[in-house]
Amino acid sequence: MQLGVSTVFSAGNDGPDAAMVQNVSPWGVTVAASTIDRRFPTVIALGSNASFVGEGFIVKDMKMPLVESTSVFADGTCSLDQLVNRTAASGKIVLCFSTMGMVSGEGAALAVYAGGGSGVIFADSSSRRSNQDNFLPTVHVNLRQGTQILNYIQSRSRPRPTVHISPSRTVVDKTPAPAIAYFSSRGPSSISPNILKPDVTAPGVNILAAWPPKSSPTMLPLDKRSTEWNFDTGTSMSCPHVTGIVAILRSVHPTWSPAAVKSALMTTAYVHDDTSDAMLAGGTQKAADAFDTGAGHVDPLRALDPGLVYDADARDHVRFLCGLGYTEAQVRQMVLSSPALDTSCAGGAIGDADLNYPAIVLPELRAAATVKRTVTNVGLQRETVYHATVISPQGAHVEVWPPALAFSSRCARAEYYVTVTPAKLSRGRYDFGEIVWSDGYHRVRTPLVVRVTNLPDAGVGAQPTNQHRDTTEY
Repeated sequence: MQLGVSTVFSAGNDGPDAAMVQNVSPWGVTVAASTIDRRFPTVIALGSNASFVGEGFIVKDMKMPLVESTSVFADGTCSLDQLVNRTAASGKIVLCFSTMGMVSGEGAALAVYAGGGSGVIFADSSSRRSNQDNFLPTVHVNLRQGTQILNYIQSRSRPRPTVHISPSRTVVDKTPAPAIAYFSSRGPSSISPNILKPDVTAPGVNILAAWPPKSSPTMLPLDKRSTEWNFDTGTSMSCPHVTGIVAILRSVHPTWSPAAVKSALMTTAYVHDDTSDAMLAGGTQKAADAFDTGAGHVDPLRALDPGLVYDADARDHVRFLCGLGYTEAQVRQMVLSSPALDTSCAGGAIGDADLNYPAIVLPELRAAATVKRTVTNVGLQRETVYHATVISPQGAHVEVWPPALAFSSRCARAEYYVTVTPAKLSRGRYDFGEIVWSDGYHRVRTPLVVRVTNLPDAGVGAQPTNQHRDTTEY
């Protein structure tokens, strides 16, 4: 950042539990992972003529006997240490459940392969399904479908269950997307909760990417296949998407700072899927919030022309570190030695909520609090006026002053203040809102996250004040 280089990080794959996000430094862009609208449906036809649609990478017809996992594994868990009956799996498709031993699809495929099986039908929560390639043909179904298939296998009227699995097809635009991947690490930041993390989300599920041909698609020693392309999943896939967008932004706007680039990504991101509903948070099946998505899903075209940006330089981040309690000696160890950079803390420390960040997070709101933000006009229109629209988080009242920002030239700056006042008694729950600045063309969205913590321990039984979610347009 000090040298003008943008850094992009993966948020991590430890979701959906809260506060597991990694790489939370405010000078980097931290990227969550979300789904895309491409699917690979596969038809599963049972011997009873019942059929289901699962998902997987199946390249040829498979007509084989079908067995349940309890016929092959000691306690029904499709794992190597439970394998007891290789004969039962030989030449058959094995039905496995993720809920039995919390096994993964890849782990089930490995165990069934060791037992001589020819394929896997893997039943899992629909929010956790992934079509990542397995060396053994694997079709993913949801738990309801898996239970129906199990009932067919256990039916006494059909002593030899069979299944016909058809080759997969590619289907797009039929699934609501994006949604936050269940594994994507969530906020808030455990180090500096006033800084929103992750920052944004990008595609990270079943991404077709270049692959080293000397490595098998699954990276398993027994997988002898070789390929130059592979489907992969994780925030390590979403991170390169954003890295590429950052490269485009820097090529179009070479004078922008890393903070300005990140601001453009965050303030132009969107939070709805392609059905215009709120994005879902995989693993929880709730509407995604800012700790799932960050500011939202990246929009490369809108990021090229964000209208306004929140800028910050190396000195601003030094003051931020001082505010966290780092000494001047510790700060100097973190930065490059430069006579142009003031690394002193005396009189210069700022609270972490006061860093000029494209989001406002107040995790300990006990009384009214005011924060300041500064925006820079980078739009093509030299003279323009932006007006604020506020959606207050539930249980808080938000005022923005001034309600309008006038700019007379490009690169002109303007300051505004946000005052957040508790409107309920609470012992701490995060609520979410937003501040949007618009000139009629640009829409500069700033996430607003508040946790009211004004209820003392002795007041457990106290009744909260009137809660509201007010929408104020200035």
